[in-house]
Parts: sequence; structure tokens; C-alpha cells
Amino acid sequence: MKEQKLILQNINSFVLKDIFECGQCFRWNLQKDGSYTGIFRKNVLNVKKEGEKIILQGICEKNIKEIVEEYFDLKRDYETIKKTLSQIDQNMKVSVQYGEGIRLLNQDLWETILSFIISANNNIPRIKGIIERLSKKYGEKITWQEEDYYTFPTVEQLKNVTVEEFRELGLGFRDKRIYETIHMIVNNQVNLEKMQKNPNTFEVREQLLTLSGVGPKVADCILLFSTLKRLEVFPIDVWVRRVMNELYTKQQDESKVSKKEIEQIAKEKFGNLAGLAQQYLFYWKRENKSEA
Repeated sequence: MKEQKLILQNINSFVLKDIFECGQCFRWNLQKDGSYTGIFRKNVLNVKKEGEKIILQGICEKNIKEIVEEYFDLKRDYETIKKTLSQIDQNMKVSVQYGEGIRLLNQDLWETILSFIISANNNIPRIKGIIERLSKKYGEKITWQEEDYYTFPTVEQLKNVTVEEFRELGLGFRDKRIYETIHMIVNNQVNLEKMQKNPNTFEVREQLLTLSGVGPKVADCILLFSTLKRLEVFPIDVWVRRVMNELYTKQQDESKVSKKEIEQIAKEKFGNLAGLAQQYLFYWKRENKSEA
């Protein structure tokens, strides 16, 4: 693989911090110059913003333009989406303005499944550390600019790993869940290719929920952040519950607000754009607590 470079001009809705720090991905890291370097599939890219230009440079397995267009969701009209959401109410307008550079990445389905199982009851630095150790031990090495990067391991690369070996990577209680999920895929109890092609979000969600370690929130994150890209789902975690209660349900005790109630409000207010609304609200609440 050879080094490639791409310069994007006048691309709207593309702010590096908003994309890489909004909770959807774990393998992009901030560099000293304000750029981000990440590895996805068999690609290592550095992304830098200079004025109106976005400069992408690195090693790609295919044509960099095609890879970037697909991964960064460049064919989706985020400006129209933001305009639509901003007209719903003042809360959405403020949250969209705060995270105006968010784009939902089209991440590999397999990597997203394992990454979000690892994310359960975990913090981002620890999640990133576990994924890095897992990739370094079982993935493929790619060297770029004298730095070594490691691909996220495939099902095949992980199928003979024991629960004890996963435990050594610091997975904690997730070790057994990762092991079981891998073997459900290996034994074709869940077929990721068929899942990818199934347009029925309910059916896909039900399949995801059969995987060990995948509960409703993790399933919705996989549906939203992977190449499945189901924008109608609304993942609910502690931040989302908090912001939805403060803005809409207004209960004195937020823990008493049911997931079903939040989902109903999201469906009624945001419709098929609920997933993106969730990202704007989540990012705004988590990053700028005083404004929510």
C-alpha cells in the first residue's frame, strides 16, 4: 500500500473535534498540531483542517477518495438535516449549533459490535486502551511515517483466543461476552453479511440483542454508528436520559423516566432523524453541561 493524499474544499459539517470526540469512535487520536490520526479497516489516515481545506493523508487499501467519501458519510446532506432538526424547537437549535460539525462515521460492523460491547460500563480512555491492546496482539501491523498501527482483528483472527487471554487484556467481565459473541459469529448463529443487507431495523436489532454483551443501548449504538446506519434509532445512556429529562420530561428524579417514554418523545419529535438528534443532544450535554 502506498501513501495517498486528498484535499477536500468547502465541506460543510466537518469539525474534527465534533466528529472524533462525540462518542461514536475509539481509534482516532488528537495530535499535537490539532489534527487527528486514526486506523479503520486497513487504512491509516491523518485528518487536518486548514481554513476551508480538509487535508487527509495516509496509507489506504483502495482509492483514498472512495474510502473517505464512504467512511465520512460525505454523500449525506447534513446541512438540510441540521436545518430540519433546528426547526423542531429551541433546544434542538442550540444543540445543533454546538455540534454543527458532527458526521456519523460508517464504521466496520464487526469492529463496532466488539467496540461497543467493550464500552459497556466503561470510560473512553479505558475503552481505547483495551481496543488498542486487542488490536496490537491479534491484528495486522501497518507502518506509516515510522509509526506502527494495528488493524482491528477479524473474527478469524480471534476465534481461537481463550477467555483467559481476553482477560489478560483488561476486559474484566466483558471477556466472556466477547468470547461468546465471537463464537456465535463463527458458528453462523448470527450472519453479519445478511444483517448488513436486511432493511428491517427491528429484525436487525433483535439479532444484535442475541449477541452476548449486547443490550438495548449497545444494539442502538451499533445500528447508528456502523455501516448499518439506521438514523431512526435513539441510543439512551445516562447523558441522554439526563438531557431528555431536563429538556422534555422534567421529572424531579430522572431515574424514574422510563426508556420507553424517552423513545416515544424521540420518535414523535425527531422521527427518522432521531439518531442524529441524539448525537447533537448527547454531545452538547456531555461537553457543555452548564448550557443544558
